[in-house]
Amino acid sequence: MCMKTQPKSPHESDLSLEQMAPNFPAIRACIFDMDGLLINSEDMVTQSTNNLLAKYGRPLLTGSIRVQIMGIPGSTNSNVFHNWARLPISREQFAQESREEMRQLFQNCEPLPGAEKLLSSLSRACSGSESGERIELALATSSKAGSYEVKTSRPETKRLLSFFQPDRQVLGDDLRLRQGRGKPAPDMYLVALQSLNSDPGKKPVMPNECLVFEDSVVGVEAGRRAGMRVIWVPHPGLAAEYQPTQKDVLAGRTGMVEIGDEWQLGGIDDGWAESISSLEEFDYDKYSIFAPS
Repeated sequence: MCMKTQPKSPHESDLSLEQMAPNFPAIRACIFDMDGLLINSEDMVTQSTNNLLAKYGRPLLTGSIRVQIMGIPGSTNSNVFHNWARLPISREQFAQESREEMRQLFQNCEPLPGAEKLLSSLSRACSGSESGERIELALATSSKAGSYEVKTSRPETKRLLSFFQPDRQVLGDDLRLRQGRGKPAPDMYLVALQSLNSDPGKKPVMPNECLVFEDSVVGVEAGRRAGMRVIWVPHPGLAAEYQPTQKDVLAGRTGMVEIGDEWQLGGIDDGWAESISSLEEFDYDKYSIFAPS
């Protein structure tokens, strides 16, 4: 049985979200991305790519290019990257060298600030819904199984990801996903929700009772398209690049990757998403989550 702690009084809480969207139900489940949110693997991708660019006498990644490849699987093999990089080697050779370089670096992945504390708290927290049940947790990462194993090989990262039950971990090559339907399509988050609702004896968790944690722009869009609330925790460089268009990011309306289904997108300032600079800043009370003290 969850033991609820007393929420903050109105004058102590930030009520802006409630004022914009007063009918939100209490959060019953939290679904997390992994790369760049829970572990520092996105920095490893940048380091690996810059190592190879320097090796072949090319300039290092610029902020504008980095934001176009962050969080998108295979993005360093895209036209956007190669038209900019103009490497003197084939895409196939670059891809092979990049895989080898990243595999070496991924063995050193570490948890990002606040990640373990937040997951530990949420694993023991309960929802402010009428049933007051424990908060459910799931993982939705574009990393494929082989890459995931390397990234989580250290004791610290292995312990961090142990907060997610194996059947509630949706990876990029998960057989439950349709081919070619990675983020920003909503499928990964919807499959994660299905995994949370696998127990027929429990009241199903609805999409708007789910809170998605993401660091990438395409990930925010995927969460919004899934009909879930989203917290965007961008890398400082990414936040700076998108500062002028932050409202579009939170609505899932950057148009970075065209997939159609415009009806799935959010609205500007609709209250379904917010941005914080670190997982350490998460406000449990705002989402009616009662965490142990």
